[in-house]
Formats: sequence, structure tokens, C-alpha cells
Amino acid sequence: MDLIVDHFGHAILTIVERSTNMLFMTKLPHGKMSEPLAMQQVRRLLLPYKEHIKTITTDNGPEFAAHKLITKYLGAKVYFADPYSSWQKGAIENTNKLIRQYIPKQANFDDYTDKKIAMIQKKINNRPRQKLNFETPKKEFYKRIL
Repeated sequence: MDLIVDHFGHAILTIVERSTNMLFMTKLPHGKMSEPLAMQQVRRLLLPYKEHIKTITTDNGPEFAAHKLITKYLGAKVYFADPYSSWQKGAIENTNKLIRQYIPKQANFDDYTDKKIAMIQKKINNRPRQKLNFETPKKEFYKRIL
């Protein structure tokens, strides 16, 4: 789990399932505030998959300070990567680079509607990956949880 931020203080939450690279992403209407992020956005995105989630790894940013709420709602332990060790969460870092192909660093996230964010998520989840024998993250994710 990670955030992509713009120069205006807006943020997009990104969550990647590590084995299939399935991406879940949403704009954060409350910015980087930890409690709304945990109680509303993470819960909304992951609650349907609660029984399949064992752990979540994130960085030590203050936006994830409400990690105990995530554990309470999802029953998944939250782990934190060591500071300056982005290699410990490589799947999310690589996926964030894919997202940046659609949302450049200089972009204002206000210019991206929820519908546009969902379209970007759909494109990335339908992109074949060598890691998955050239299947898509979406196909592999749903094959594993059904």
C-alpha cells in the first residue's frame, strides 16, 4: 500500500496484491489524513476480499498511522518497510511507475475524475505481465480468489 501525491497536496491511494499485481486505487478526498484513509478508503477497497488478505506492507509515512484500524476491520497485520528501503515493497513501487505513464508527476489530481482513475486502474489490471505468463493481473487475481 502506498500513496502517489501531486504538488498541490492531493493524493491517490494505491494498493497492489503482490502475487498477481492486481491494482486497487482511489483518490483521497481528505488528502493524507490517516483515519479517513484507513476507515473509509482502505476499508472500502479491501473489505470484499477480507478473507483473502493476510498482511499489508506499507511505508512509515504518517498517512498510515491508523494502521490499527485497518487491522481491526480487515484482520490483516500491517507491516512497515524500513525507512529508505523501497526495495522491500517493489511491487507497489513498480506499479506506481506504471500509473505515472497515465498521470505524470507534474499533473494536478483535481484534473482526474474518479471515472478516469477507474479507467487507469482497469487498463493496468488488463495489461499482460511476463511474471504471470502473459496473463493479466485481473484474470489471475479472480482465478485465485474464486
